[in-house]
Amino acid sequence: MSMSGAYGPTRDEESIAAIHEYMDAGGNLIDTGDFYGAGHNEMLVGAALRERSREDVVISLKFGAVLAPDGSFIGFDTRPDAIRNSLTYSLKRLGTDHVDIYRPARLDPNVPIEETVGAISELVEAGYVRHIGLSEVGSETIRRAAAAAPISDLQIEYSLLSRSIEDNGILAACRELGIGITAYGALAKGLLAGSTGGTRAMFPRFQGANLVHNQRIVSTLAEFAVVRDVTLPQLAIAWVAAQGEDIVPIVGSRTAHQVAATVSSNGVHLSVDDLAALDAALADSEVRGDRYPSEQMMLLDSEH
Repeated sequence: MSMSGAYGPTRDEESIAAIHEYMDAGGNLIDTGDFYGAGHNEMLVGAALRERSREDVVISLKFGAVLAPDGSFIGFDTRPDAIRNSLTYSLKRLGTDHVDIYRPARLDPNVPIEETVGAISELVEAGYVRHIGLSEVGSETIRRAAAAAPISDLQIEYSLLSRSIEDNGILAACRELGIGITAYGALAKGLLAGSTGGTRAMFPRFQGANLVHNQRIVSTLAEFAVVRDVTLPQLAIAWVAAQGEDIVPIVGSRTAHQVAATVSSNGVHLSVDDLAALDAALADSEVRGDRYPSEQMMLLDSEH
């Protein structure tokens, strides 16, 4: 997403070099959405993969967001016909004959989740999709979807500063049903990497007194990282990875340098004592501000 204008201008050559750097380091999960840059991100990924073997990567693709010509969001559409149409264009932009995981970006309030996953299941049978995923849905929706078709994973925000899935039944439901977690936002949209400018100002956690409060929590975590001779981003990514073999952190990177820094987190291993110490350090520090602006929070089934 960050390669397609989400946090400021980028250069395609630099983005493609970052994807290649990631693959050269052994990375194989590429997460994108057909609405990232209104198709730009898919074309970017397609261009990067033209020089590599398609079988070396797992493409996880979100769909369903409807955009106006100016790029503004105007709704969701996960009707079966819309799903088939969206995938047709995505396969063309990506330059592939299949995607590995196909998931609605959000729950469409006008379409039962059974219809949505049922349509994807038909695409699995036809060979255009390998696995069905979900994104930002609550435990009830997860159970309904899993009763209708096999679900591979749930993509949802999960980090040192966003741990609600531990308390609202989402993580428990996924583990009960054998559904993995693809955790985005490991760096809390940049808060755990020292990035607070640009379009991040739209998020409540980056505003006014909320930001001042949250930066104090970040400072506590930064001190913890220094004692263990790691960077705060390395610590944040390693923490997510340490939560279980069924949890995979995805970290947005825009440059080859950022990719190298992200990959280095694989060398950080947190012990049981480390994890307990982190929990203790955060015990009295509640993050202030919602994960998204109020109008976007209303669209999150996972928050209802």
